[in-house]
Amino acid sequence: MKKILAANKSRFGPPFSAPATRPIGAALIGRKKMRILAAGDIHGDSRRFKKLAEQAQRENVDLVILCGDNLGWFETKDIIKPFKDRRQKVLLIPGNWDSFATTDMIAQLYGVRNIHGYSVRYEGIGFFGAGGAPGSPGEGQISERELMETLEKAYSGLKGIEKKVMITHMHPRGSKSEFSGFDGSESVRKAVEKFKPNVLIHGHIHEASGMEENIGGTRVVNVARAGKIIEI
Repeated sequence: MKKILAANKSRFGPPFSAPATRPIGAALIGRKKMRILAAGDIHGDSRRFKKLAEQAQRENVDLVILCGDNLGWFETKDIIKPFKDRRQKVLLIPGNWDSFATTDMIAQLYGVRNIHGYSVRYEGIGFFGAGGAPGSPGEGQISERELMETLEKAYSGLKGIEKKVMITHMHPRGSKSEFSGFDGSESVRKAVEKFKPNVLIHGHIHEASGMEENIGGTRVVNVARAGKIIEI
C-alpha cells in the first residue's frame, strides 16, 4: 500500500454499527497477569512492525496495542500483517498523522480492532480509547472537547468492570512527557481523574519512550516507538 491519502475523518470509530463493548479472546489458563506489548509512533516503518511482532511472539504476549501514528510517510503495506501472520490480537487507535477513516479501513482490512470511541473486554479487563491529538499537525485533528466526548463514549461500555486500561495517543496535561516542550491534553488528564483507569498507555512524545509515572492511582506509561511489555 503506497502512502495513504487523506480520507474523510470519522471521529467516533467504525462507520458500521457495533456494540460499545465487545469481548475478545479465549481464556488465559493458569495465568494471573495479562501480558501486553504496547507501542506507537512507528510511522509506517514495516521493519519496525515486523520486529514488534517477533517480540510479541517471543515474549508470549496476550495482546498488542498500537497507540497511534501507525501510518505516516513511508510504505505501509505490512504494518499489521506481521501480527496477523502470527495470529496475535491487536487493538489500535489513530495518532495525529493517521486519518480516522484510514485507521478504520486498516482495522477492517486486517480484522483487528480500532477502539477510537469504543471499548472491549478481554479476560475481565476493560480497554477503552481515543486517538488523535489536539493542536498537533496531521490528519488526526481533534478538539479537546471531541477528545473528551470520545473517551466518555468509549468508557460508557465498561460499567461494572473493575480493571480498566485507557489508551490514547496524546499524553496528559501536567505529565512528565511535557519535558519535551509540548503541552499534554487537558481532556486526557480529566479522563484519567474522572475514570481512574488502572493504566493509561500513550505515545506521541518519542523522546519520552518508556517513561512512567503515577497520576493518582493510575499508572501512566509512554510506550512510543520502542514499545514496552506491560503486565496487568
